Amino acid sequence: METEMADIEAQTRVATNGDTVRNADSAAIFRKANRPVTLKFEDVVYTIKLKKGTLIRMPKNGEGEAEKVILKKVSGMVRPGEMLAMLGPSGSGKTTLLTALGGRLSGKVQGSITYNGQPFTHAMKRNTGFVTQDDVLYPHLTVAETLNFTALLRLPNTFSKEEKRAHAEAVIAQLGLAKCKDSIIGDSLLRGVSGGERKRVSIGQEMLINPSILFLDEPTSGLDSTTAQRIVSTLWELAKGGRTVAMTIHQPSSRIFYMFHKVLLLSEGSPLYFGDGASAMDYFSSVGYSPSVAMNPSDFLLDLANGVSEDYSGEGRLQKVKDHLAVAYMCHIEENLKAEMKRTDEDTKLSKCNQVIRSHAGKEDKQFARWPTTWGQQFGVLLKRGIKERKHESFSGLRIAQVLAVALICGLLWWQSNADNLQDKIGLLFFYSGFWGFYPLFQALFTFPQERLMLAKERSSGMYRLSSYFMALTLGDLPMCLVLPTVFVTITYWMAGFNHAASSFIFTLLSVLYSVLVSQGLGLALGALLMDLKSATILGSVLMLTFQLAGGYYVHYVPPFIGWIKYISSSYYTYKLLLRSQFSPDDTYACGGGDTAVVCLVREYPGIEKVGLGGQAVAVVALGIMLVGLRLIAYMALTRVGVTRR
Repeated sequence: METEMADIEAQTRVATNGDTVRNADSAAIFRKANRPVTLKFEDVVYTIKLKKGTLIRMPKNGEGEAEKVILKKVSGMVRPGEMLAMLGPSGSGKTTLLTALGGRLSGKVQGSITYNGQPFTHAMKRNTGFVTQDDVLYPHLTVAETLNFTALLRLPNTFSKEEKRAHAEAVIAQLGLAKCKDSIIGDSLLRGVSGGERKRVSIGQEMLINPSILFLDEPTSGLDSTTAQRIVSTLWELAKGGRTVAMTIHQPSSRIFYMFHKVLLLSEGSPLYFGDGASAMDYFSSVGYSPSVAMNPSDFLLDLANGVSEDYSGEGRLQKVKDHLAVAYMCHIEENLKAEMKRTDEDTKLSKCNQVIRSHAGKEDKQFARWPTTWGQQFGVLLKRGIKERKHESFSGLRIAQVLAVALICGLLWWQSNADNLQDKIGLLFFYSGFWGFYPLFQALFTFPQERLMLAKERSSGMYRLSSYFMALTLGDLPMCLVLPTVFVTITYWMAGFNHAASSFIFTLLSVLYSVLVSQGLGLALGALLMDLKSATILGSVLMLTFQLAGGYYVHYVPPFIGWIKYISSSYYTYKLLLRSQFSPDDTYACGGGDTAVVCLVREYPGIEKVGLGGQAVAVVALGIMLVGLRLIAYMALTRVGVTRR
């Protein structure tokens, strides 16, 4: 026992200092967990309030609000080296329970969930791996790039960059990804690695921190039986290294089923069985349920969870089966599980382990309360990752062809426009503000709805600060969102025969780029606020069309009660700057007819007079306020993404 406690103390000290074993043998780095963790959950209850208008009739609480109980007094215990499988039909509460155990379930969870007898802490969060059902990965990054970027962000600064990359290589070797390390991840539209390899990459991202406890939601979903067995075999090996593994799984094969040390069967949130996987069939036989023919144990258990049994027939037979199993389970849990949780030898061992852990708790919590890396490091890694991923979309051939085609059409339509034909010239200037108001708006609308799952996943794991992510995304998009409008203006400006002065061209270009940044900010804000592409697109279209109509080109005499719209219109201020880039207040144009040469002041032209050639400073400041304000709105909206409470 003394030797064992010395090992535990050494492991705890390693976890506290952040100094995991480092050696040349990369495959051995993750052979053992940093610190064994015993997961215990007792009488877990989770209830949600249903929104008004729901079609489901549910009992109401004392305040008259409809409620639905998702989990109903679920208990269980998993020790280091064990693998727990949560089985049950769809909607039985498996994922909800797993999310609660992983410390990622928002709302109030009743009951007790402890890790080595302690509640969920920052230290446990950094020592926990959580693999979601859907593989949330960047499709254009390779397997090696994905794991390298994750290692640079999640591993603390006690490791050098070379050591972090070595850890990524160790995970690649351990999970059998060496053959596809240079292949892109891919998605439904882009061919990449296979589904099993993609799942192993997701597991590898969590294994980088060498977690003591690993949660997985449906790790075999959508995989064939052979690939599924390989995944579970890998998890079994990880558990063998002293880790605690818990997963949800829908319908495993019989070979996979007998690999589980513990099995928890749920039906509509209620537990029907918890115990050794190998003893599940014997237990149900002892309470009067056994298959008439040899069959997969998981199939039989799911039939029972659905209320299907040969022993009952007729009206209400499904509920009879569930009620009978629920009563049998209550007796089983009282006789077996409660006794198991209170076994003297385990309690003694756990108590001594906790004494060691508590001695380091203050130092450990202080360390883990900080981020694994500095703000600057997070910004640098996220900036590089973002550019690598989004450059394929931003500079796609279709997008470049679209901009070039519109630029050439505009240049031909306005080819060397007459200097005295002001209507044509101001028409092209307003088209600048319109096209480069809509185009970046709709590109930016897609950003955060597409990034939502990734952001939620990485924020839940405490990978980086939201501010570093937001700044990296904003600055990383600058070169990509400014190159195409620069090319567009350069082509159309000279083809249309605008003012040849270099200062006029530069002023026009800067005004357009300024407008692009403001429109992009509006798109980011709407996308972050709504997180729904359809709603954001509709609202963005309405707002931008309103700004266009109030921009000063279409309507010169606006009724006072609605004329205030122009002061919040980015199109109005952009149009004002573009007009000033081409014309001065003292410029004239030929306005007479016939043989008589008559000149008029440009500032008195009807299409220019109402907008005016002054007030450029006000326009610059107004657009600047919009530029900063819209991005602040987007940032504040993102603070609610990926936030979990316990």
